[in-house]
Amino acid sequence: MVWLSLEELGQQADLDPLLNLLTLPVRPEAELQVSTRRILELRPDLLSAVLPMLVERFPTLTREEIMVIAGIPAKDLRHTRAAQQWIEEGRQEGRQEGEAQGEARGRAAEAASVTLRQLNRRCGPLTDASTARIQALPLEQLEGLAEALLDFTGPADLAAWLNEHKG
Repeated sequence: MVWLSLEELGQQADLDPLLNLLTLPVRPEAELQVSTRRILELRPDLLSAVLPMLVERFPTLTREEIMVIAGIPAKDLRHTRAAQQWIEEGRQEGRQEGEAQGEARGRAAEAASVTLRQLNRRCGPLTDASTARIQALPLEQLEGLAEALLDFTGPADLAAWLNEHKG
């Protein structure tokens, strides 16, 4: 059995790209750009192996920061499996955020509608300005208004609440 030190292996000149790839996890950050370029100049097909290794090594960095450290131009990244995975992850995150925002807007619109109906019964017909202010309230404030309106006796209470909450 022969033991190899990756640090010592990384010190060898003209290292085979596959062996050089093995040293990426232990190389000093200052050497990563040169080492990565050497690997990719000789074996561009290893880009899909280089990126996941660097992502594992630097889990707190963004993909863009990793690309800068590794000296990988964005144009070289676009068609790799890792890039396609990143793009799909970004799309999925975007979809989830969009869905969450849509659900929140839907809940806010529904809360505004119910609150406006209750206010019309409690305070009489609302002005267009009051209706617009209420529809513009964030969900938390709409919920607060819906609770507060149970104690309202007329339009003055609504006006006071809106002035107090800057709605």
